[in-house]
Amino acid sequence: MLEKKEIGTFLVLTLVLSLTISALKIDAFKKVFLAVFLILALNILGKKIAAFYLDSEIEIKPWQIERYGIKSSGEFKNPFQIGIFLPVIISLVSLGRLFWMASMVFDVKPKAYGNSPKRHGLYSFSEMTESHIGLIAATGVFVTLAAAVIAYFLGFPTFARLGVYFAFFNMIPISDLDGNKIFSGNIVMWSFLATLVLIGIGYAFFLV
Repeated sequence: MLEKKEIGTFLVLTLVLSLTISALKIDAFKKVFLAVFLILALNILGKKIAAFYLDSEIEIKPWQIERYGIKSSGEFKNPFQIGIFLPVIISLVSLGRLFWMASMVFDVKPKAYGNSPKRHGLYSFSEMTESHIGLIAATGVFVTLAAAVIAYFLGFPTFARLGVYFAFFNMIPISDLDGNKIFSGNIVMWSFLATLVLIGIGYAFFLV
């Protein structure tokens, strides 16, 4: 399901987020690492399944930016890996008191079927619209929230809290994050998920 490049991205982001969230505290790192590993894995799985049913495929990659400023000349020679560096910067500047979890984005493209008809009809999903892309992103967020709720009732507060925080950061409608994809695809769906996330954040503050 994951290509070698995606596996590398998954492991690097899991490690970076775990280290910055635990603030390098060894006693907390193990729990945080396991929680982040499962959160990212479930989020990716949800998106992959949604993409499959939309006759498309996605590629997971670190959040990166290619431009700075508003001028056309403002381009980095190589894309800046903000998804890797921003969590580290925020953790260092705040001395480990704050963390950032929006680090993973995805590209999507329709599957090539040649002359064969697609499962949903000959011309269904021949092009991916903003609505389709938003639905894939929304599935990942919803799966993350659902898993957080289940983890809470099963007695895994670290997973539950970080799952909600992960959904919160990724729902921010900026750049290439899931929130921007959902917002562009369906603002009603974004509003619904944002409401669920805010409710979850309210409960997450009370988790130990």
